[in-house]
Amino acid sequence: MPVQELSQLSERTALLIVDMQNAFFEDPILARHRESLVRHCNELAGLARSMGMPIFNVRTEHARDKSTWTLSMLDDDQGFLFEGSEQAQNLVGLDVRDSTEIIKRRDSAFWRTDLSEQLDRLGVESVLMAGVSSHTCIASTAADAYADDLRVWLVSDAIASSDPDFEKSTLGLLQAEYRQHIVTTDALLAAHDGHLAKQVQGRGTK
Repeated sequence: MPVQELSQLSERTALLIVDMQNAFFEDPILARHRESLVRHCNELAGLARSMGMPIFNVRTEHARDKSTWTLSMLDDDQGFLFEGSEQAQNLVGLDVRDSTEIIKRRDSAFWRTDLSEQLDRLGVESVLMAGVSSHTCIASTAADAYADDLRVWLVSDAIASSDPDFEKSTLGLLQAEYRQHIVTTDALLAAHDGHLAKQVQGRGTK
């Protein structure tokens, strides 16, 4: 990402870490990405803290009484991610210190939560997105962010899907139709380092 675009990533940008929970990594494909996803999410969290960005830890939870279940869960009579369960907890090693927790019941982090109101109150204009799964919860949240007039940066090595084909087509759609940016963690960190170096150099010439 060009260094000049870093101005869009400031305290007016929020980091959304979505569904980095034990249940989702029971899938063998996602399990293979677990270590790298945690590492990249933690690097993004560190970047966010250094830039004064708010961090939101988005988790899915459901009630055991079926009152929050999706249609497919009801059809299959099979619930998961129950409140207080180990399945619903964040992965061990995920650094979500100083984050605000958002509990969601559907794919989108905006659906019947106060995320939009919190972002508006903080003056957030764009979001960095990390977590799982790319073609479901990440995609739904990104689409709703677009509808909420937020610029979206999808961090490709900090998101993953159990279906790589769906992931590729979904990210392509978000990029083409919603003009959302696809970047890597390394690119963001490099842009930040370059921005800091430019600031130091500027101060040295005064």
